[in-house]
Amino acid sequence: MEPGLSHFAQGLRTETAFDVLALAKRLIARGKQVFELQIGDSPFDTPSNAKAAGIAAIKAGDTHYGPSAGVSTFRATIAQTLGAELGISIDAEEVLVANGAKIFETFFCEAFLNPGDGVLVFSPHFPTYPPNIARRGARMVVAPLRAERQFRPDPEDVRRFLANDPSPKAIFLNSPHNPTGGVATSGDIQAIGQMIEEKDIALFSDEPYYQMVWEGAHVSPLQFPKLREQTVACYTFSKSYSMSGWRLGFSIAPRKITQAMAKMANTTTSCAPPFIQAAGDAALRLDQGERDRQMAAFGGKVRLLIQNLQGIPGVEAVVPHGTFYAFPDVRALCTRLGIKSHGLALYLLEAADDSIGLACLGGECFGEAGQGFLRFSCAGSDEVLVNAMSFFREAITRTERIDAFLQERPHFRIGATN
Repeated sequence: MEPGLSHFAQGLRTETAFDVLALAKRLIARGKQVFELQIGDSPFDTPSNAKAAGIAAIKAGDTHYGPSAGVSTFRATIAQTLGAELGISIDAEEVLVANGAKIFETFFCEAFLNPGDGVLVFSPHFPTYPPNIARRGARMVVAPLRAERQFRPDPEDVRRFLANDPSPKAIFLNSPHNPTGGVATSGDIQAIGQMIEEKDIALFSDEPYYQMVWEGAHVSPLQFPKLREQTVACYTFSKSYSMSGWRLGFSIAPRKITQAMAKMANTTTSCAPPFIQAAGDAALRLDQGERDRQMAAFGGKVRLLIQNLQGIPGVEAVVPHGTFYAFPDVRALCTRLGIKSHGLALYLLEAADDSIGLACLGGECFGEAGQGFLRFSCAGSDEVLVNAMSFFREAITRTERIDAFLQERPHFRIGATN
């Protein structure tokens, strides 16, 4: 007899971008041409010095266990590099290295949350926030991000959370924001900090896209001394250094918190592979010029995609303040076609054409607040971005195909219950 799965395991949902990625790959294997704009991966190669250092470390036999908190020289490089970028002093003992950035959501929740605690999440939100909160039996409290505020967090939502929640304990902040591209200002973060100062509130600052700001400037809670005492900030090499497959990230937090989370790393992943840390160390020291050229190219791709979205009937698109995503408002289009936004996304991939498809995500993949939007990753060649938007423009005129898709999948009709 197979043992029964836990309630948590039975209800666990995966990140939809990877589900759509798998579907796109199956269609490609069957011979369909797919414009893949569904997942936040870089189209660029890992920088040259990072690759060379990783290979050299493997050849040198640096393939065994390392310290759970990270190799000391790498932690020092992180502290020096990020400190210089943010204009603050960071001690190497405040740095924790791990396998990518998602694991820090888990460590943060394990470090601070008890069953029943309230956690404020601004939504649309990254899809792995809810399961990590649920693992601890805590409650996610949602505050919607609004287009009229450029998808920036509203400090008033924090005030209401602190005043009304029976057990407020933590806040998740993601800036630059996935999926909307919103960028929190210094005033936003300062106001939030003043509200939680001297309160038993922990702040998770998710900053994977901090090198991708197209308007304004990136601001981290780490730059506010009092707020820093309550903050765990996490970063990844996946975006800025095109190292998604290397699975390398790090966090910055007060020493006591870092020491506690290092125990969690020790009892779960043991350590990040030392040869991968060698690659990350080289990236930070030697590949910043290559990184900056790639970031500039990303900015151009974002503007190109938005330019090609603008003018499509029923679509409103503005250049995001940060990230490499476009998050156009398609509510008018969805209303006209009678289809939910993720239904529209799957129609574009599977049913709009027999030989061509466009892979993207409906905004509701990031929570109910995302309904009526689409998320496009700009991580494709310029030619792919232009051709994908041309296909989008044509596909939404094929009303017979849309009707046939909705006949087969009526749960994607506006008004239908899932």
